[in-house]
Amino acid sequence: MPTLPDDAFAPLLVDLNEPQRQAITHADGPLLILAGPGSGKTRVVTRRAAYLASTVTSARHVLAITFTNKAAVEMRQRVAALDVGPGITVATFHALCAKLLRIHHERAGITRNFAIYDRDDKRKAIKQAIEECGLSADNLSPASVDEQISLAKNALCGAAQYAESASDWRARMVARVFERYEALLTANSALDFDDLLTRMTLLVERDAELRGRLNDQYRYVLVDEYQDTNAAQYRLARLLSEGHRNLCVTGDPDQSIYGWRGADIRNILDFERDFPDAKVVRLEQNYRSTKQILALADKLIQNNLQRKHKALWTENTSGENVRIVELDDSDREASWIVDDIAKKVTAGAKLSDIAVFYRVNALSRVVEEAFFQKGLPYQIARGVEFYARKEVKDVLAYLRVLSNPDDELSLMRIINTPPRGIGDTTIERLKAEAQRTDRRVINVLSDKSVVSGLGRSGMKTRAFDALLMELSPHLNLSPSRALTEIISRSGLRAMYAQEDRGGDSAPVENLDELINAAAAFEESHPGASIVDWLEHAALVSDVDSVEGEKDCVTLMTLHAAKGLEFPIVYIVGLENGLLPFRRMQDDAGAGYDEEEERRLFFVGITRARRQLTLTRANYRMLRGITTRTTFSPFLDELPPNALQWIESERVATPVRSSRIDRGELPSDVDQWSVGTMVRHPLLGIGQIVSMDRGSRRTFVDVVFKDGSRKTWVLEFADLTRVEFEDVD
Repeated sequence: MPTLPDDAFAPLLVDLNEPQRQAITHADGPLLILAGPGSGKTRVVTRRAAYLASTVTSARHVLAITFTNKAAVEMRQRVAALDVGPGITVATFHALCAKLLRIHHERAGITRNFAIYDRDDKRKAIKQAIEECGLSADNLSPASVDEQISLAKNALCGAAQYAESASDWRARMVARVFERYEALLTANSALDFDDLLTRMTLLVERDAELRGRLNDQYRYVLVDEYQDTNAAQYRLARLLSEGHRNLCVTGDPDQSIYGWRGADIRNILDFERDFPDAKVVRLEQNYRSTKQILALADKLIQNNLQRKHKALWTENTSGENVRIVELDDSDREASWIVDDIAKKVTAGAKLSDIAVFYRVNALSRVVEEAFFQKGLPYQIARGVEFYARKEVKDVLAYLRVLSNPDDELSLMRIINTPPRGIGDTTIERLKAEAQRTDRRVINVLSDKSVVSGLGRSGMKTRAFDALLMELSPHLNLSPSRALTEIISRSGLRAMYAQEDRGGDSAPVENLDELINAAAAFEESHPGASIVDWLEHAALVSDVDSVEGEKDCVTLMTLHAAKGLEFPIVYIVGLENGLLPFRRMQDDAGAGYDEEEERRLFFVGITRARRQLTLTRANYRMLRGITTRTTFSPFLDELPPNALQWIESERVATPVRSSRIDRGELPSDVDQWSVGTMVRHPLLGIGQIVSMDRGSRRTFVDVVFKDGSRKTWVLEFADLTRVEFEDVD
């Protein structure tokens, strides 16, 4: 590359503090950037990519990997604004792997136009696999099997390896389904979301020639949010930088919140073990939050042991104390929040400056109702739900069949959509013929000898086959034009124009919005094909739907809030069992990681720039049962001098147990064990079936007379021991 004058990259180093400058200008060798919240991490990563492209290499040799489409778009825009020329690759892990798999599909042993199955597609395929294994979806739910398969794949564990390690009945049944599910994916020329990572990682690992080519192509690899990498992402990053060791990872162990889906915090904690010569830069100055908010977050996270210490500080103003508001129940909690937001808006705040966070989506309903009753506009960060709508899935299924005829899951969705008189009996006959002759169903559709034997249904089957042939050439159009033509010519527009869901957006409006989404994609990806757009649609995440300039309040889970910031933040449900969240032990995939829950709360706190309000309800309905709640133990870990307790006029003084409020064990706890009978003020008499005495908390599982099973932290549970003779 040409030698540039020193002042050519000088603009990349202005307005930086010293640690930021060190991180940006480090050239060769491994680099760990420990970036606290609000420390200018994105600025550092983008300027580092631009600096490398301006000094030690050319733009085409720089690869920056992010975790969300939203972050990737923002990073591309920032890099473009730095005027270092095109060529830097910025992509999510999944998008990068999808791109490379399409380029090197022959090496990977897959077709170029493979389909990418989203969660709904995956679970339908798993359900089919369960049925084909002769098992019942009632005993082995597709959702629970999906979770197990996903965790296995992200740990680079295939179906055969999973089967070898299966040690109990359930694991052996999952192994059978796993194997059949993989066979269905292969038959349909499809990959699921996890396959994108695992297939590419295993390909690069076993193909030394390709690994060398990619090492030469991507001579500087930058990985953002490294604390959230799983085993496959960790190994892929190592493999892509194996030859040159120019691996720069940026992240914060204190913001590792995806352990439940396979992320391994040890990847960032052990980076210096993996690379003993790594340079470590700590970004500790916070440019986002007030001193009060930052002090609160810092005090909280210091209770974790799995972390690397950072001395968080800011030159921002001290700001207001963080408010804690306690209300009678969840309805009053939601009403209070909406009323308080209305007051702030009257005082001059913008709706778009405000966000409401919750630990689980189940808490959003009552909050939404309060916004609706008050007439305040809001948006919910659930971008994937748009692509899960029936009318949208129908359109995507047509596109997937046209681009990948092997995709029988999609073919079965559209073969009688819109209704064209092809019933279940005809479909089963087509499937049977395909299986008998070892063909795909779509090939049987064009077999005149087979179709002629279907009677009147045969004419309808031939008409459907002719429709697919008519639609096929439209794949050569731009994505938006292809969508426009296919939606119209397939009959979907006419069908959905007749529907009115009342209160929800009309299906035909969603079809138009789908065309708009494709047009927007074309603007940022000139020359993109329909396959490119299908890939983009498959990789959409919740946070991608958040419109920052939209004049409304944003509602989202704490997980979705990662990477965002708002001047005013409310976090609801500061109750034990909700934050920290603990599933019932008999739920599939149950687990509890107190440190990760604390990290999630830390992430929520540090999204707030100026004002932060925490709320809780004394009584909350969950799973149809109204239950007395207890304070989140995290509230005891916050510095009292940074808090302001708000007495709401709506709060009636509850009857409290001082023991519960202080988080103390019952005085007779030495007499509690498995089998002990206990009484709950709302649920009545129950029996302890499990008791786990941890170093910090004691967990009890109680089964009640109605068969329900509840899990509590005993220190905060409203339970009293009863003698057998006192039981009714």
